[in-house]
Amino acid sequence: MNIIIGSLNPAKVKAVQEVFPEASISQVDVDSGVSRQPFSDEETKRGAINRAFACMNITPSPIAIGLEGGVMFIGNQLFLCNWGALITPEQKVYAASGARILLPLEITEQLLQGKELGDIMDNYVNRYLVRKKEGAVGIFTNDRITRQKMFAHVVELLRGQWEYENR
Repeated sequence: MNIIIGSLNPAKVKAVQEVFPEASISQVDVDSGVSRQPFSDEETKRGAINRAFACMNITPSPIAIGLEGGVMFIGNQLFLCNWGALITPEQKVYAASGARILLPLEITEQLLQGKELGDIMDNYVNRYLVRKKEGAVGIFTNDRITRQKMFAHVVELLRGQWEYENR
């Protein structure tokens, strides 16, 4: 089985490899077609779907996967959110969302100023490329759930939907 993922981010790629260990996985850098910092559940979902479709437009593959992280308000509190999309050559779209975690007020304030979460997190914890490693979710869960694990959960949901309909 061949899978193409619309990201070069190691956390996202490893998540797909974890859930599809038998697959040959290639990765491409594609534009999400949404803001660099998606700011709603819908925008984050759209980014994941756009990434998967962009993969299919570059290299037709049995499965294309797009994963997108973002933030969303629930009431007046800002939460981390994430979405994934799996698209087949017939353009059947499977979508799933995963964990949500409340972001601290100081992070919310910086996001509202237009900064991107990945950049904020690097400064917040004085580390480099948090977005490609544990992610904000890893920081705020004390590494109990890393960005890779968070996206692996979404990819499990995608694979399960796809397998259910193709049994």
